[in-house]
Amino acid sequence: MVQEKLISKKKPFFEISEQLEAYLKQYRRWIHLSLTYQDLTRFAGSTVIYDKNQQDSLWIQVYYHEYERVEIENSLKLVYNVLHSDGRKSNLQYFNVDSIDYCTFGNSHPFRIKIRNTLNDNYTYFYIKQTDSSRVFGLEFEHMLSAYNLNYMVNHHMLIEEHITGIPGDVFIEEYLSLCNESEKAQIAKEYVKFNERCMIRLLGDMRAYNFVIIPTHDFDHVVYKIRAIDFDQQSYEGKFMVYRPQFFKENIRLIDLVRLKLTKDSIFQYKVEERSIVARRITSSKVRLNKILDVMKNSTVSTNENVNRLKTGIYSYTNESSFNECNSMGDVMKATFNYIKANYS
Repeated sequence: MVQEKLISKKKPFFEISEQLEAYLKQYRRWIHLSLTYQDLTRFAGSTVIYDKNQQDSLWIQVYYHEYERVEIENSLKLVYNVLHSDGRKSNLQYFNVDSIDYCTFGNSHPFRIKIRNTLNDNYTYFYIKQTDSSRVFGLEFEHMLSAYNLNYMVNHHMLIEEHITGIPGDVFIEEYLSLCNESEKAQIAKEYVKFNERCMIRLLGDMRAYNFVIIPTHDFDHVVYKIRAIDFDQQSYEGKFMVYRPQFFKENIRLIDLVRLKLTKDSIFQYKVEERSIVARRITSSKVRLNKILDVMKNSTVSTNENVNRLKTGIYSYTNESSFNECNSMGDVMKATFNYIKANYS
């Protein structure tokens, strides 16, 4: 049964600890810049961005006073170069900041930057958000435990994330799902089961349809669909175990119905075991780095004691694994989860 109001309170932002900063510098995730997230919030004006149906997209395009614009744009070009190249300034003359957009919806209120290469007219996006250590942990777990490498940079003043391509889940459900043939719908149902399991294992919450994308890839005579998370704000914060299981969000009801229609209980169980086994192998292959980030997380504040106690109780009820009762932090809960997956599905 799909539940409403699983997330009732706005999640706070958590600062980067000295231990986490050292970890990020070791793995070249730290960036030194004078530009901050707050600098971008001082825009002089804005215009509403409408989608193709002339509906408010909840994004606005912002602009700045001339005396600030040049410095901000030069800093953003440098950010792009650090994110995608070696950070040299020699080629900045070939980049143009086509737009700076601000999202008025959600918890993180990101800025979306469109950078165009003037030599070939290719362009790409990246996002600037407020620094939040729980989001950093989410990005690291995604990088190590999913099928995708993830490019991001961070410091005490802002978090920079690459753009993840794909069709937003809510848009796909509304506009494309009905156009899929029966075989494709069965494949999407399978991928949703695996995505649901992956989010649950790594405690990535709030995977409502607009927080993940569906990626179609043409392969010979058919299309392969994959599902990928794009928002990591609710990593290991909430105490409700259901928050980490996308199947309980009403926004995903059509995909949940698709699973019921296209898959048997035996095939659902099979796909869950497959995903758990894949994650178990990734946990093993990333052992050194994963243990380091877990040690940092155990000593970091990314939630409340009330949420930790509620979550460990919920996972114990689901797994009957006594080690969860001994957890004192979200880092402990994550480590116990990964140990459980390794022990039972390697």
